[in-house]
Amino acid sequence: MKNRSLFVCQQCGVSYAKWVGQCTNCGNWNSLVEQTTEVEFGKKSTIEKGRASGKKLEFVKLNTVVPSDAKARLLTEFNDLNTVLGGGILMGSVSLLAGQPGIGKSTILMQICAEVAKKHNVLYISGEESAGQVKLRAERLGAKSDKLNFAASTSGNDIAKTIETGEFDLVIVDSIQTLAMDEISSAPGTVSQVTNCGNLIIRAAKATDTAVIIVGHVTKEGTLAGPKVLEHLVDVVLNFEGDRYGGFKTVRAVKNRFGSTNEVAIFEMSQDGLKEVQNPSAALLAERTNTDGSVILATMEGNRPILVEIQALATNSNYGYPKRTASGFDINRLNLLIAVLERRTKLKLSDKDIFINVVGGMKLNDSAADLAVCMAIASAVAGRKLGEEYVVFGEVGLGGEIRSAFRADQRITEAKKLGFKHAIAPRTIKNPFVIPAKDLRETLIRYVK
Repeated sequence: MKNRSLFVCQQCGVSYAKWVGQCTNCGNWNSLVEQTTEVEFGKKSTIEKGRASGKKLEFVKLNTVVPSDAKARLLTEFNDLNTVLGGGILMGSVSLLAGQPGIGKSTILMQICAEVAKKHNVLYISGEESAGQVKLRAERLGAKSDKLNFAASTSGNDIAKTIETGEFDLVIVDSIQTLAMDEISSAPGTVSQVTNCGNLIIRAAKATDTAVIIVGHVTKEGTLAGPKVLEHLVDVVLNFEGDRYGGFKTVRAVKNRFGSTNEVAIFEMSQDGLKEVQNPSAALLAERTNTDGSVILATMEGNRPILVEIQALATNSNYGYPKRTASGFDINRLNLLIAVLERRTKLKLSDKDIFINVVGGMKLNDSAADLAVCMAIASAVAGRKLGEEYVVFGEVGLGGEIRSAFRADQRITEAKKLGFKHAIAPRTIKNPFVIPAKDLRETLIRYVK
């Protein structure tokens, strides 16, 4: 037996015999970390040993298997979060919750623990906080059940062994980046530690039918830190998004083996913890004033229709290169829409700094937001308003044409609830509420007054 050093990329997991500045597999710089492994010489190869030690699998008739969804689920106090999870937390499932620091991951987990601990045994394991710190949060959020337990540990071995006892119905692990296995010499948070600790915990959860929620850190780009293999191993991946300093926060499933990935739960932070927003459209429009550059968009967050205000501001540029800034909207898409506006409507935007804001901290991934953004920019540049009775939605093509949007009926229904009279939308939608829009130029001339 001999020790050997390998350099492992922390982004993709590829190993090298010597250190290099850039990983040739994923292209990341300075992502290699040295790790020590044990290598045997003069023995059978790994493949030969594995072949010799294998045994025949035990199998069952598929017709006799009880589906996972037939088992009981652990319900949280948030109805929308239960819907995102496919009906609640499934026993034996492993979920991964990722979000920015300070956005409220520990808060929502403690609130989940408080509700589940009313009927079930729950264990909260923290590798980052002491018992005193967690106790203060639990008191603030009203978590006082005798079935809620706490442990502080960074040992993946100990956590897996505790889960294997089967004493708990729900286990929270905060967070996977702080854990380490005794058998691996690398530091916590490295690819090997995250992957192996994740595997160890998942096996223990499946063996004892224990529901586990693992907290994961994110990178500065907002993606889940660590190896991508962790996302493949778990059953559910939840993204906690939004502005950490205010506005609405959303939880959506980017992977869900037991339910849809089209659902979203919307929260706002209060002194007593996170609260579900029952009518986000009314809350987002409560402080709106109808000025130039303001347009109401009927958008979709998962399967839920929401009305949000799109604000645009245009000022004369003091430099040779105009500035484009977007909050809650893709900047590349904004640049494309500005190019379409200049080419198809003859608006002169090359000497304008343009700023776009989606009110309430929402982040739009809806292609039907194009028309609202274009109309907001045109309104800001021309200094003209759009009537208060209109909502807008529709995708804009490169030729300036207005294309159809999915779930149009739900958007229209939400607009009617809040008292709007008409929707400026694609002409393919056959509804008396809709004013058909054929192309961008005609729509701006007719409605931005």
